[in-house]
Amino acid sequence: MPYQQIITNIYKSIIQEDNAGEAATYIPQLATVNQDAFGVHMSTIGHQEFGIGDRYTKFSIQSISKVLSLCLAYKIWGSEIWKRVGVEPSGSPFNSLVQLESDKGIPRNPFINAGALVICDLLVSEFSNPKEYYLNFIREITNSNNINYNPGIAESEKEVGYRNIAICNFIKSFGNLKNSPDEVLDFYFTMCSLEMTCQELSKTFLFLADDNFRTSTNGRILNMSQAKRINALMQTCGFYDESGEFSFKVGLPGKSGVGGGIIAIFPDKYSIAVWSPKLNKKGNSYRGMRFLEMFTTQTESSIF
Repeated sequence: MPYQQIITNIYKSIIQEDNAGEAATYIPQLATVNQDAFGVHMSTIGHQEFGIGDRYTKFSIQSISKVLSLCLAYKIWGSEIWKRVGVEPSGSPFNSLVQLESDKGIPRNPFINAGALVICDLLVSEFSNPKEYYLNFIREITNSNNINYNPGIAESEKEVGYRNIAICNFIKSFGNLKNSPDEVLDFYFTMCSLEMTCQELSKTFLFLADDNFRTSTNGRILNMSQAKRINALMQTCGFYDESGEFSFKVGLPGKSGVGGGIIAIFPDKYSIAVWSPKLNKKGNSYRGMRFLEMFTTQTESSIF
């Protein structure tokens, strides 16, 4: 498959179109990013790499980090985590409080903000310094010490995170948060500020595509059964209330972030990261969604 040629042709086609959408300006630091940035990087389980554009530029991966925190919690707690967070698509915006009332504080899935906060609570309970442990976990997967949080973005999110503060306290009122909301929120905002390039992001997520992936110190990140379930959650819940649309048009497990990044997985073949800061009305990268739809169509790569 001539991946590089296909990636290049699609990229050149998309940059000729209008750069529609708007950046996530409700987080002030994200509004300062170059709105025309556009990068793509693909990593295969056969150690090949392809890409184009701003693929070596760092950006805040935001909610994509929720997949990695879930993997860490799943590795430690196993199936116990599903007692505190569900596995169903929400059909609601990622920062909605509505369902928490009827579901008595049990978030629908780990990728909406409420679910990610519960996962953060688990990690705060487990580690004396969850921010340091989580960062080291990511660095181990990538085999790189060049990955860090962005304190400016974390602080920017804290300053305007009123809805997340409300969600966290609401969950606490139902007894599904064991630690102080302030401590959980501090970890959550910091975790979402994690920065990577498209290249680093695609290589990070290879462990969900490659059954033989091992780290140098701890071996497998997840067993095959756990990896299957993470991919299933990405397939059904990775794009909030646009998850069905992504599954319909792209046909791969994936996860988006309001920083404009998207990661998609083709099990047993590759992971591919796309970054473009302008978002559609559902909060997903406009160019990223369009690129991946065209890419899986032209390469005929889908899990279906």
